[in-house]
Amino acid sequence: MMGKKAVHAPLMEALIRYRTQGNASFHVPGHKNGQVYEHENIASLLQEVMSIDATEITGLDDLHHPEDVIREGQELAAKCFGAEESFWLIGGSTVGNLAMILTVCTEPGDLLLVQRNVHKSVLNGLMLSGANAVFLDPEIDTRSGLAVAPTTDTIKAALKSYPSAKGVLLTLPNYYGMGHDLKATAKACHAAHVPLLIDEAHGAHYGLHPRLPASALSCGADVVVQSTHKMLPAMTMGAMLHVQGERIRRELLRQRLAMVQSSSPSYPLMASLDLARWYIEAYGTDAFTGGLAAVDAFRKGLEQLPRFRLLEPTQQALGGKYAHRGISEVLERADEGISGYSTQDPFKLVLYDTWGILDGFGLKHELETYGCVPEMSDEKHVVLLFTLGSTAKDASHLLQALMHIDNDIRFKETAGEPGATEKEQQRLELDFSTWNNDRMKGYSSPVPFGLRPISPDQMETVPVDESAGRVAAEMIIPYPPGIPLLYAGETITEAIALRMSRLRELGAKWHGGADESMLTIRVFRLQ
Repeated sequence: MMGKKAVHAPLMEALIRYRTQGNASFHVPGHKNGQVYEHENIASLLQEVMSIDATEITGLDDLHHPEDVIREGQELAAKCFGAEESFWLIGGSTVGNLAMILTVCTEPGDLLLVQRNVHKSVLNGLMLSGANAVFLDPEIDTRSGLAVAPTTDTIKAALKSYPSAKGVLLTLPNYYGMGHDLKATAKACHAAHVPLLIDEAHGAHYGLHPRLPASALSCGADVVVQSTHKMLPAMTMGAMLHVQGERIRRELLRQRLAMVQSSSPSYPLMASLDLARWYIEAYGTDAFTGGLAAVDAFRKGLEQLPRFRLLEPTQQALGGKYAHRGISEVLERADEGISGYSTQDPFKLVLYDTWGILDGFGLKHELETYGCVPEMSDEKHVVLLFTLGSTAKDASHLLQALMHIDNDIRFKETAGEPGATEKEQQRLELDFSTWNNDRMKGYSSPVPFGLRPISPDQMETVPVDESAGRVAAEMIIPYPPGIPLLYAGETITEAIALRMSRLRELGAKWHGGADESMLTIRVFRLQ
């Protein structure tokens, strides 16, 4: 790696001074800089961290009223990531999502346009705010069956139908690193005088290297929440919220953040956010050189294992020449039948078995037996997450594991022929391609959210085939692709009832509903 620049890390430096001074502690925390564990070998790892696990004393500032080193650290973060103002989060992107919803939706019944496939923290934010959500259907990648994000046209249509909306909330990139350029979406939101809120939990590194997709902030988003611990080198639960423009009430945002975050924030965690930003500024684009080289080495090695392939954007349109090159430039949408998917995070490698012998869960299990632990899996894919900390040794280890799996006699019996899982997946993918045709508009009617639970006497169970016109009392999630087909409080249309029946016949699995066979569904009793 190239030489690093001289860069300031104000909170980390203050904590080092605090530790060096060796002052007697007459304040919390109770472990007293770790000295309570001085003679306990089992605590040696934590004891080192505890030496800087301080609190809001002189010289260490206060996260909820920053005036010194924390304020400076957040200002440096804003400059680094291209925001007007940045806030450190010590509860992950979860608290950022809660805060931005509570800032925009201030009255019960306020309307928010929300991507249908969002993180559960967004749903919790809707519940806490008492908002009504109009859910925007995402585009489906027709080859993989994976959901990406709503199109700009869908968002424009929903904004026209619901001019009272307080904002638009989207999640990009998705868990698989799939996304698209947000510039047109931001322009549409601003033309309608509403803010664009982005859960960019998996894209904290975006825009920091030419091979990475553009960041949501650079595309014009008003509020962006990032999990700095996911793709950049911060500790788990370390995240940031970035804001720009005049569409967000900053004072209210600060108040909401103080409401959902701990009044006793972790100083080691905040220091890790300071260090993550420091590392990016110290090394610049060189910070990603080693990680990208590891990705490229893996892709090159994978060419010798044709059984395993990676999901790529616009691969059909480019005749496959894009595959396995480690390139992630933004591609214009083309008529290749792969909707809403034009960017791919080069650090997120979505692997699958072309023979269909190993589904995603099986492939994940086999990789783990060889000491390679993937990020996640679904019924077809395994997500392998590289970062700026990945090495050529990691890539080699992974390739060796796949070679062992490829040579395993257990998986040779039906070599060269798609397995049952692959055939079933292909049938499901064909059905996913009609997702938006089922809904026609591409967005739902308003769905109310609140904290009052649904009591059993408010519900009854009816056959799915007779459920049209009723109001769902449970969330229904066919998997794949894992997108809620219905939220509690949403009216079941004829098209949705038909879709549930068709997916059931195709053998889809279901999350959320009480009846795993999906023959029945719980609905609200008629008044």
